[in-house]
Amino acid sequence: MKIEHIAVYSAQLEEMKEFYVRYFAGVPNNKYHNPRTGMSSYFIQFSGETRLEIMSLPELAPAVQEVYRVGLTHLAFSLGSKEEVDRLTALITGDGYELLSAARTTGDGYYESCVADPDGNRIELTV
Repeated sequence: MKIEHIAVYSAQLEEMKEFYVRYFAGVPNNKYHNPRTGMSSYFIQFSGETRLEIMSLPELAPAVQEVYRVGLTHLAFSLGSKEEVDRLTALITGDGYELLSAARTTGDGYYESCVADPDGNRIELTV
């Protein structure tokens, strides 16, 4: 068994697509649009079989972002080295995205940082 994909709603569909393509080498499919419902989406394919579906509806309201809440709380990308975590953290935050926690070794042994994507979702960059 495997997770086929994870989906998130976004109020900024195109910006979210570009974020995951630029920083995580995601490959998007052609944009899907349902004229009846107004829903649009992209599937972003990452290395291996992991995919992220980014969806948008015209009537979406911004979510209230809280660090501790019930439900999905972050996405984690394993980058392979501490140097890559540091490099990508600097690139993303240098482009104006929020740094949520600086790179460090956690109590459970991960070397990680945490940044926000365009909608404020927590993205962990790990080894």
